[in-house]
Amino acid sequence: MHQAFTAASHHDVLVLLLQIALLLLVARAFGELAQRFKQPAVMGEILAGIVLGPSFLSSLVPPLDAWLVPHTATQGYLLEEVGMFGAIFLLLITGLEVDVGLIRRHAKTALSLAAGGFFLPFISGFLLSLFLPRDLLADPNQPFVFSLFVATAMSISAIAVIGKVLRDLNMFRRDIGQIILAVGMIDDTLAWLILSIVVGLASGSAITAFSLFTTIGKVFAFFFLSFTLGRWFIKKTLDFVQHETKSSDALLTVIIVLTFFWSAITQALYLEMVMGAFVIGIVFSLIPTFPDEVTHTLERLALGIFSPIFFAIAGLKVNLLNFFDLRLLGFALLVIAVACFGKLMGIYVSARFLAKSNHWTALCYGSALNARGAVEIIIATIGLSLGILSQNMFSMIVLMAIATSLLAPVMLRWALRHVPVTEEEEERLHREELAQRNLFANVRRVLVPIRGRANANVKDYPAQSIEAHILEQLQAKIKPSVTLLTIAPDNENRDKVLTSLTAIGRQMFRHQDVTPKVTISASPLDAILDEAKKGYDLMFLGAPRGNGGTEVLFTPIIDQLVRLAPCSTLVIHGQVVAEDWKPQRILVPTNGSRACRHAAEAGFALASVGKGQVWVLKVVEEEKIAPHLDSSGAMKQRQLGVAHEMVEELCDLGNSEGVLTHPHVRVCIDAETGIFTMARDVPIDLIILGINVRAGERLYLGARVERILREAPCPVMIVNAMLN
Repeated sequence: MHQAFTAASHHDVLVLLLQIALLLLVARAFGELAQRFKQPAVMGEILAGIVLGPSFLSSLVPPLDAWLVPHTATQGYLLEEVGMFGAIFLLLITGLEVDVGLIRRHAKTALSLAAGGFFLPFISGFLLSLFLPRDLLADPNQPFVFSLFVATAMSISAIAVIGKVLRDLNMFRRDIGQIILAVGMIDDTLAWLILSIVVGLASGSAITAFSLFTTIGKVFAFFFLSFTLGRWFIKKTLDFVQHETKSSDALLTVIIVLTFFWSAITQALYLEMVMGAFVIGIVFSLIPTFPDEVTHTLERLALGIFSPIFFAIAGLKVNLLNFFDLRLLGFALLVIAVACFGKLMGIYVSARFLAKSNHWTALCYGSALNARGAVEIIIATIGLSLGILSQNMFSMIVLMAIATSLLAPVMLRWALRHVPVTEEEEERLHREELAQRNLFANVRRVLVPIRGRANANVKDYPAQSIEAHILEQLQAKIKPSVTLLTIAPDNENRDKVLTSLTAIGRQMFRHQDVTPKVTISASPLDAILDEAKKGYDLMFLGAPRGNGGTEVLFTPIIDQLVRLAPCSTLVIHGQVVAEDWKPQRILVPTNGSRACRHAAEAGFALASVGKGQVWVLKVVEEEKIAPHLDSSGAMKQRQLGVAHEMVEELCDLGNSEGVLTHPHVRVCIDAETGIFTMARDVPIDLIILGINVRAGERLYLGARVERILREAPCPVMIVNAMLN
């Protein structure tokens, strides 16, 4: 019987544990220190390894050397594999940060800059490698693979470092910042594509036309299948986990499993495990229902634990004492100079002659994209582990990554002083800032609970038909994934209810991603609330008129859902509407509260995609303007002035989103009468009311809201937004 599991020696395990503890501690400390000096944390983490390694501490204090630096093959393997977890997680996060929509928006300019930003560094790096001495090659018999590897390493940009620099300079959302990110994404994706080919070539015994063709074919097949069949499989898997599991950690577990599985595929194809993590990260970013909280958890895992260890290990492999040899120091400076020249000149020329940018804007592009940072270290580590780079060449590339990352923010700050923000750009930034606070800004998953009935049809759900029209109109803006949920008391009619629910979903939500779901439970309220806790952003509730009473406002379940829901809720109150009904004329009454602002945001979201109009109304009640206390009329004028300010503020918000808005202030006997009068005069298709749920065991929204719900001449939508 084979001994499948053989443990490392007691001493090797002890060394590993101490190394991980010390590397993580010092790397995090140096990372914090680097951030205090406005540098990316990765710089301090690499420096931690350099300080602990043969460059400094392990050489100065020989007794510590045996505990800091691996001295046996087993120790090296153990530490290397722990470090590679950091590379996998970091590339996963890098893939998640790839914004395909951003690339599309700036495609023309980004592709122009990416062409120069990739190919000139690639060519200059390839030519440089031909003049480097042979002792810098780990395998002198593979000079072509070495040259391709160096060329690819010269072409990369570090999205993480670039993003950090742009955020520090408050230009992440500026036009320049957006284009820089798009170019970095294109260059990185292309570099990883070519790197996979190089790694595939390095794994073979000889380079032939057939081996080259086979490697390229494997890379493109992997990319194609990942973004087609793989994307479908991943989305179905995530949807299943989100819908069917009760543990909040289940989704994180599945994402980690898929990441390692994709990494295993690329490893099996002799490409490189981190390539799989990068690709699946991009695939995850294309799935609208991928939750932000999972991304934040992955970032904490990677940036807080695994990545600092990886970069400290990379620094541990660097021996700066070797650069006391002036020959090696000269080649190191040459590598840094060629890397900076290739990237800066390639971007600058492309920006000036292809993108038609001015001198300072072109310098901004080149300065930012010259940062290599974390991704460069990963590439250098791959080259060292595969026997493509020698130890000295690895050290040179690490120094180049550090130097370019330190140089990028300094040059960018200097160039940016000469690129002012235009009025058009300032207006766009203001619109985006307002949009981020919008109720629908981050809606990805919508829950629509309905009562389950066997053999039911659309006419049995009048309020849900209004929901369907509203969701269809919002589809162009937020592209939500809709779960149509019903609760059955037992399994007896489950299949019939599910069949009926599926048919209703197809009829009501024709153009949307709808998942019908039947849950067996004796308590519909608890079952719906349990489902809502599974990462939903919004719950749509349909409440036909006439279902309320003296004890409840809508129905017992809907009242409790509005009170207890863990996410924002929209309640649609109304009767059957025409098949072609669309909320084109929307009325939003306001009293200046935050709840009314959220109601207006909902109206603007609907109107912006349906080319509709929004009437913002403030009713000043006559009875509150007491003539005997206001003989001069000053109080009335002040109230009217405040009312006009309220509606104008919301109208400015609507206009910034490109929505045609109409501010109205009316003096009326009461607010409800003013609302009903305008709703009939226009006429209005939908009234939207913002609410704050009051404390108590029963849902109470106030006498005015209840009267509007009873007497409104059109459907009413109640907005209860759980936003700050």
